[in-house]
Amino acid sequence: MRAVVQRVRSARVTVGDEVVGHIGTGLLVLLGVAPTDTAAHVQWLADKVVGLRIFRDADNKMNLGVADVVGGVLVVSQFTLYGDCRKGRRPSFIGAAPPEIAEPLYEAFIRAVRALGVPTSTGRFGAMMQVELVNDGPVTLVIDTP
Repeated sequence: MRAVVQRVRSARVTVGDEVVGHIGTGLLVLLGVAPTDTAAHVQWLADKVVGLRIFRDADNKMNLGVADVVGGVLVVSQFTLYGDCRKGRRPSFIGAAPPEIAEPLYEAFIRAVRALGVPTSTGRFGAMMQVELVNDGPVTLVIDTP
């Protein structure tokens, strides 16, 4: 699994004219799934994302997690994170899992984050979405599962 994690002041996802997910302070997670990903990868990544200490404490140091700041997580599926641009001009997406593999793992990741006690909102799997965010910092991390 691959996640692009952004610390945000706010973020929202719309499909057409409908807002399908939104958060205030927290983390926007763009999530890609590879064909070889498993439930173990899901739990590892959920633990890692929720445990990231990337929010500022009283001493202005990145020392707090999303739960410490009573933040939320907005999870958006994004198969293009596995786009391979090394050859030619059009990306190849053969490194991304097909929907029948990716969607259950995406849903499992959402459940795993919620089980860790963090309010979680989502995009809509497979939909054409518009994502708006106010990046805080900016702080952006790319996390690949082992």
